[in-house]
Amino acid sequence: MIVFLIKRLANAVLVMLAVALMAFMIFRFAGDPVELMANEQMSQADRVELREKLGLNDPFVTQYVRFVVNAAQGDFGISYRNGQDVMTLIAERFPATIELALVATALSLLIGIPLGVLTAIHRGRWYSEGLQFVSIIGVSLPSFVVGILLILVFAVSLGLVPAFGRGDVVQIGWWSTGLLTASGRASLLLPSFALALYQITLVMRLVRAEMMEVLRSDFVKFARARGVPRWRIYFRHALRNCLMPVVTMTAMNVGSLIAFALITETVFQWPGMGMLFIQAVTFLDIPVMAGYLCIVSFIFVTLNTLVDIAYAVIDPRLRDATR
Repeated sequence: MIVFLIKRLANAVLVMLAVALMAFMIFRFAGDPVELMANEQMSQADRVELREKLGLNDPFVTQYVRFVVNAAQGDFGISYRNGQDVMTLIAERFPATIELALVATALSLLIGIPLGVLTAIHRGRWYSEGLQFVSIIGVSLPSFVVGILLILVFAVSLGLVPAFGRGDVVQIGWWSTGLLTASGRASLLLPSFALALYQITLVMRLVRAEMMEVLRSDFVKFARARGVPRWRIYFRHALRNCLMPVVTMTAMNVGSLIAFALITETVFQWPGMGMLFIQAVTFLDIPVMAGYLCIVSFIFVTLNTLVDIAYAVIDPRLRDATR
């Protein structure tokens, strides 16, 4: 087990070093930091001094090592656009993105699992086939199209929920949440559903496939022969045996939701990290772009590593396969 943990942690470190190299290359080739930070009144001598202060005259390897060390300490420099510390900017937006991703994950489970069970139990029925067809549409539609349609129907036409923004938030220390206010919960409905739609279809299809496989197993046939009630077979025996892949996929997809929430955040003007990244790209704010890339990659790599470790704890054969 110790060897397995060392290998997984080493893989995670190598991935983060590769991501750090990509982020560092943004600094090197996406624009001259001195030109982006300088104003019209800055003289050539001041520019040379600033370049020396930033260490841009050092060798490539020295600059990369300095970037990795600073990034490991949460130091990504100062935003060119706002003049603030990058980690401070990201910390302000982090709660909004995490809240959106967690609510979207909860919706994908609360909606996807019952629909998967329904389509597996009643396969061949018209409503089961209809849900299957709708799931294909849910997978095919881009998230920004789904977001625009939701805004048009529920915000513009019906006026039930806000079209954009986060609503009122409550500060709990450095964390801000909209779940404790009515306007915050209302503002969260459309973007979270738009972000969760693709995951809902994946969960539904996975539960349906796993459920149909379990229902064909011998222990289910034996339970039916003993006269066990159908609801008990479906929900106590069959469903419990097909939830492990769903939980695993959900845990791995939380990182994807955080990473790809930027499209949803842009459509709904949600003040999260994705919106901050889009603004950074628009204004070529390189430190923010690099910080976002490293932090999101770290979250993604951490979640995947934890899932691998959890699998190895549950199934010792996976540990033996890596030797």
